[in-house]
Amino acid sequence: MSKTKKSAGESTIALNKKAKFDYFLNDRFEAGIALEGWEVKSLREGKVQLTDAHILLKNGEAFMIGGQINPLIQASSHVRPDNTRIRKLLLHKREIAQLIGAVDRKGFTVVPTAMYWKNGRAKLEIALAQGKKDHDKRATLKEKDWARDKQRILRTSS
Repeated sequence: MSKTKKSAGESTIALNKKAKFDYFLNDRFEAGIALEGWEVKSLREGKVQLTDAHILLKNGEAFMIGGQINPLIQASSHVRPDNTRIRKLLLHKREIAQLIGAVDRKGFTVVPTAMYWKNGRAKLEIALAQGKKDHDKRATLKEKDWARDKQRILRTSS
């Protein structure tokens, strides 16, 4: 198997499924992440968790807080890794201004939704989000159950 086909199929590193359940996701942005060497090695092994992560916008910069990248034992013998350190996100100024405007004026929050590889670089997909109420979450669960039941019915009837 060629290297390009393998990397194209394995481009997703991690998904934040909890964000889809807890928020209505609106505009999405692609951000680069400032990482250390041991973090990149851990990402290649898929040792990342985005469920508790959120984005902080401060002084015209964006940071990811709470995202966990667990170090590999063999890769982190010479460094002292901090798996929950604050990581800077790399965005254009106009994108940061758009995010800050939506958060300040419209009451949105910014959450990470996915992490993936693009041209050999780790990218983080972030989204402007509005919190869901409990009844919205119940409706989401009903839709999910119905979609699963529908697939089951179609499979058995074929």
